[in-house]
Amino acid sequence: MSAAPPRDPRVRLTWVQPEDLVGHELRQAAQDGRDAREIEERWYAAGGSPAPDRAGASEPPAPPRLRALAGELLDELAALDSPLAVDEPTDLDAIVAACPHWPGPPESAPAVAGRDRPPTAGGGRTPAVTPSRLHAAWLGRAAGCLLGKPVEKLPLTGIRALARATGNWPLTSWFTARGVPAELLAAHPWNRRSAPTSLAENIDGMPEDDDLNYPLLTLLLLQRHGRSFTTADLARLWLDELPAGRTFTAERIAYGHLLAGVEPPETARRRNPFREWIGAQIRADVHGWTHPGDPAGAAAQAHRDAVLTHTGNGVYGAMFTAAALAVAAGGESDVHGCLAAGLRVVPPHSRYARAVRLGIETARTEGEFDAVVDRLHAAYADTHHWVHVLPNAALLAAALTHADGDFTRSVGNAVSGGWDTDSNGATAGSLAGLLAGTPDALPHHWTAPLKNRLATSVPGFDRIGFDALAALTHQEALRP
Repeated sequence: MSAAPPRDPRVRLTWVQPEDLVGHELRQAAQDGRDAREIEERWYAAGGSPAPDRAGASEPPAPPRLRALAGELLDELAALDSPLAVDEPTDLDAIVAACPHWPGPPESAPAVAGRDRPPTAGGGRTPAVTPSRLHAAWLGRAAGCLLGKPVEKLPLTGIRALARATGNWPLTSWFTARGVPAELLAAHPWNRRSAPTSLAENIDGMPEDDDLNYPLLTLLLLQRHGRSFTTADLARLWLDELPAGRTFTAERIAYGHLLAGVEPPETARRRNPFREWIGAQIRADVHGWTHPGDPAGAAAQAHRDAVLTHTGNGVYGAMFTAAALAVAAGGESDVHGCLAAGLRVVPPHSRYARAVRLGIETARTEGEFDAVVDRLHAAYADTHHWVHVLPNAALLAAALTHADGDFTRSVGNAVSGGWDTDSNGATAGSLAGLLAGTPDALPHHWTAPLKNRLATSVPGFDRIGFDALAALTHQEALRP
């Protein structure tokens, strides 16, 4: 009997190994128009590899000499000027200056229903946000996230094949392994970590996911510091309450920087090739939910959150999402109006604004959503990682536009388009839930399996009910 091969004693840590970051930074440089050809040649001549395609770390880690070179090249890449920087500022004042239609202050009428406030404001002014509407938003976010979990990281062809094998295309219900041919499951295995809790036959409440952890942390942030929180307050909260192992991509880079004494916003800029990925966008919901009728206030608050980890387009993702959700929380009933409000807080010449406009325009011109997705993949799949904010922003905007406010189509479209399936499903579900207005307006087959129970490692929230979360969120929306 042969002996087992010796185990590599080194730590294989995803999203932080310098030799894995170089490939991602080279790809980002190409997207930015930075001339990195000489650096790229040096990297590959030394034996460097491209970034891992789907995973967060290569196998095995690089030898010490290559890891040292990777660090040097990351610093050289950061020093290259981008010709697109003038149209894509990160500073909030510069963003506001770049947006010709930046929203004005909210109407003077109350947009939140409380004990001493009516459920709707009189005189035709902004309707109020209620605990019931926030309950629907929390449920929608959870259901959309859970739908996307088992197919996260799978290619588009795999997602379509698995769903069609059970007659679930277009997506109208949960994924299931029942009835799927064994050879298809072997070719396209479910997400290893998610399948035990996210297939139809396995769902028993909402399992933990970073797409739900971050809204919980935002709620905790507002409870402790109110609307005047700083980016440093958020950083301290993460160090106190967020396990490092529950962070990914840009958040993991920034977390490591905080532990090394690096201050924000440098945490977002230093050796962080994920700074324009989707992480800040998935943290924006509570900022929007607690600013009903105030997209500018929601966007500014989301900006203070986002700059801990992201720059440019990565920050715009958070601001766009917060603004769109804010107008929905304030009573906007038309999804297209929500998306338009989101665009008003994004510099119009930025790549993020172009991605959202592409998604909307493509959804309006194609009758079948599969055709919409095919066009977006043709535009982005060869140039952008599946977690980058730009392809996901285009897909999210297209999914919501094509669904025209329908909840099942909103989450189904968002997940069926591939890329970051659980994150897009979560954001689509959040907005569609707000538009639905009450939990009872959401289809029962999406909400019943959640069992009003959320698992999380965020202290104080494990196994909490979505109704309780809605009540807590409503308190923060009431806070001046």
